[in-house]
Amino acid sequence: MSTPSRKRLMRDFKRLQHDPPAGISGAPQDNNIMLWNAVIFGPDDTPWDGGTFKLTLQFTEDYPNKPPKVHFVSRMFHPNIYADGSICLDILQSQWSPIYDVAAILTSIQSLLCDPNPSSPANSEAARMYSENRREYNRKIRDVVEQSWSVD
Repeated sequence: MSTPSRKRLMRDFKRLQHDPPAGISGAPQDNNIMLWNAVIFGPDDTPWDGGTFKLTLQFTEDYPNKPPKVHFVSRMFHPNIYADGSICLDILQSQWSPIYDVAAILTSIQSLLCDPNPSSPANSEAARMYSENRREYNRKIRDVVEQSWSVD
């Protein structure tokens, strides 16, 4: 059954395969266009450099009118990522727009890694450390990067 949501996701998938943004990949899981696995590589020349971070994106038939549920599968330490891996990002909540596609979602999450919003924390310890002790925060991030190399 091909619905508008599924057609849009197929377009998103083809576009992502044909012209992927740097450091990002994603594809449907087990031929289920509504559930995707994705990988974001830590941006170069940042504490996240070298990291390989896995995510899932769960879409509903309301996509693109409603955002997917996005979770990190990889362990993360970040002011805007909850312990369960869910992400506090405006475009995934109040600022969602149907113009966003999967590539835009993943690019925004990749940008969030290096540009957190500590004033709206999902992880208060990470937010405090980011604001008060950047050196220790960066050390924790390097630990997370190293852990991202192991097989989940």
